Amino acid sequence: LWCTILWNVGSGYDRFDRKEGIVCIFRWGFPGIKRRVFLRFLMRDIQSIRIQVKEGLYPRRILYMEIRGQGIIPLTRTDDKFFTPREIEQKAAELAYFLRVP
Repeated sequence: LWCTILWNVGSGYDRFDRKEGIVCIFRWGFPGIKRRVFLRFLMRDIQSIRIQVKEGLYPRRILYMEIRGQGIIPLTRTDDKFFTPREIEQKAAELAYFLRVP
């Protein structure tokens, strides 16, 4: 757990370039050959934006993007507990509107 925090595993950025029609997702992984995870795909390949909500003792709210040929990619960290249901829904709606997907 401490190594994950120290190495900042899972952090990174998402870049949506509507002018070029390209989405770039960068994440830090565990040290080694594949430490840098960089995904690049066309906006037209995005099929949908999804939200996964798990309530209970350890609630999780995760925002996903479904991409044709790539599967489902998480956009928020699994440990982001500061999102209320309204905040994650608002974030998903804004992103879906920007990308013009359901």
